Amino acid sequence: MARLILASTSVYRRELLGRLRLAFDVARPEVDETPLANESPRDLAVRLARAKACAVAAQQTDDVWALGSDQVAELEGQPLGKPGGRDAAIAQLQAMRGHHVHFHTALCLAHPDGRSFAELDFTEVHFRALDAAEITRYVDAEQPFDCAGSFKSEGLGITLFERIDNQDPTALVGLPLIATCRLLRQAGFALP
Repeated sequence: MARLILASTSVYRRELLGRLRLAFDVARPEVDETPLANESPRDLAVRLARAKACAVAAQQTDDVWALGSDQVAELEGQPLGKPGGRDAAIAQLQAMRGHHVHFHTALCLAHPDGRSFAELDFTEVHFRALDAAEITRYVDAEQPFDCAGSFKSEGLGITLFERIDNQDPTALVGLPLIATCRLLRQAGFALP
């Protein structure tokens, strides 16, 4: 039976993958995440998910599949990264209030022999017309500094939205499990 490696050190992705009750290891992919010139947020997510999976798979010599994922938020065609701090999180949320924000979450499952499978999930988040006090209270309460879009939908971030349009509620957290299951089945993993 093949081993599974999560090509990510994200605690969110680790928790989500753990829900599938498969044994897996974790490896940090050494990948430059700098966007290419004129690269769309969608293409950036796809490229980085593949690069992460392939980088980890290339380091293996046995029967192993590496699962890479990347998520890029997009507001009016521009990518939104992780804020990294309070002021940047507040600024991101101020820019997104009353708007629709797109989240491109890409997955790639790669084997050392060069085989790979990929998926892309698209989520549209409709933000309420938030006032400054709501934004500040939220950021101070949850401190979403390591999250693309400056919120945690699995926590208090859900209060910021009018609605979420997507195929998989886990996608917004960073690892769409429905698509992940499809990839794992293609690679021969038995689920459930």
